[in-house]
Amino acid sequence: MNEKLDLSEEEWKKKLDKDQYYVLRLKGTEPAFTGKYWNNHETGMYHCAGCGTPLFDSKTKYDSGSGWPSFFAPIEKEKVITKPDVSFGMVRTEILCKKCGSHLGHVFEDGPNPTGLRYCVNSISLDFKKEQE
Repeated sequence: MNEKLDLSEEEWKKKLDKDQYYVLRLKGTEPAFTGKYWNNHETGMYHCAGCGTPLFDSKTKYDSGSGWPSFFAPIEKEKVITKPDVSFGMVRTEILCKKCGSHLGHVFEDGPNPTGLRYCVNSISLDFKKEQE
């Protein structure tokens, strides 16, 4: 189940819409306070929009005030990989889905306990599945 999803860029262009492709494959960013999940308070699981891998539980989501969905931890640390990002004259840590390599956002060391981390994720990088009641 940990098999990597390895699609060509042409396959990704067919699978994703233009905005998803811009963020997930070209490492773009959606504007703050515009994504469909930044203010979502429902209980459920957030999955990678590129491959469907479950990444974040709503129990770890919090309002960071940043305008993007923020989580203090992924459901399993191994599901997300990090890479240094020095684009735009900033030093940040990029987060990507381990299975498909899609860009999710960035992780910062200004989050709440228990981890002190803020996984700042583009809504368009995620698909939310509401918990069945």
